[in-house]
Amino acid sequence: MTDNETRRGIYERMYRILTVDSTMRGLMMKGAISIIYYSPRGQEAIPAAVSAALTPADYITTTYRGLHDTLAKGAPVREVIAEIIGRSGGTCKGKGGIMHLSDPRRGVMATSGIVGGAIPIANGLALRCQMTGNDSVTVAYFGDGATNIGAFHESLNMAALWRLPVVFVCQNNEYGEFTPRMESMTVQRIATRAAGYAIPGVTVDGNDPDETYAAAHTAVARARAGEGPTLIEANTYRFMGHIFGVDQMEYMPKQEREAALANDPVPAYRRRLLERGVATEDELAELEAEVNSEVEAAVEFAMQSPPPDPEETFTDVYAEAVPA
Repeated sequence: MTDNETRRGIYERMYRILTVDSTMRGLMMKGAISIIYYSPRGQEAIPAAVSAALTPADYITTTYRGLHDTLAKGAPVREVIAEIIGRSGGTCKGKGGIMHLSDPRRGVMATSGIVGGAIPIANGLALRCQMTGNDSVTVAYFGDGATNIGAFHESLNMAALWRLPVVFVCQNNEYGEFTPRMESMTVQRIATRAAGYAIPGVTVDGNDPDETYAAAHTAVARARAGEGPTLIEANTYRFMGHIFGVDQMEYMPKQEREAALANDPVPAYRRRLLERGVATEDELAELEAEVNSEVEAAVEFAMQSPPPDPEETFTDVYAEAVPA
């Protein structure tokens, strides 16, 4: 059962993700910035709910469409925006961009530009915690397409065998880049793949924050208790194209997309909070105004932050540069 304070916290995360995403898209459409951008619009509820079940000491890994995962875990908005637009004030000094967002201070440990590439990294983090007696849990976020690659299956097998404290969260938005999910797999429910590794597999409505939180809370508690991993399939929908401004979404049936937009999880959860007396209109309006101001100030900070110093090319690398 989700308590009211947790629900309000989940909505705040969702609204922050929504506001940052719409702001980034707006800046691109106005020509203020020119970047490659992967919008998480429509998937806000999943990391907002999962993060509510985590502690600041827990870890996440994610994919290039992971802005929402990063913000939900608590990475500072101004540093995230600066990173995305390639400025030195970013979490990685502007050198990672959206493909490689990370902020170890908040447990955002790795973002991979390779589909499913961060799943094995989550296992490594979980193994380190297990070996050192650290009770932190790692959440690995990925899309439905990633469940077809070897790294996904190898990671589930290893995590199950070693009972690693990791939770695998598939954000199933029904499309792997431009390909409908059922054109690349035969299983109706991705969660059933967990059975092959004798671990729990749970399917939830990823647009229902309360349902998602309940599943995440159980899985995180299980992992923290040393009982091993869980696979959560959170069903959702991607409102934008694979790459914003490039993909015209012609492969998405019009009626399917319209139905998804009509069930937008952010305003739907807002209505639920009001209807159930979790918050008043004035309280939500105040929260939203604070987030709006936060994002506005973050954009100003990011735009005023200079590009990385050319000398940064030679820092944060594995070896010293060797003169030609």
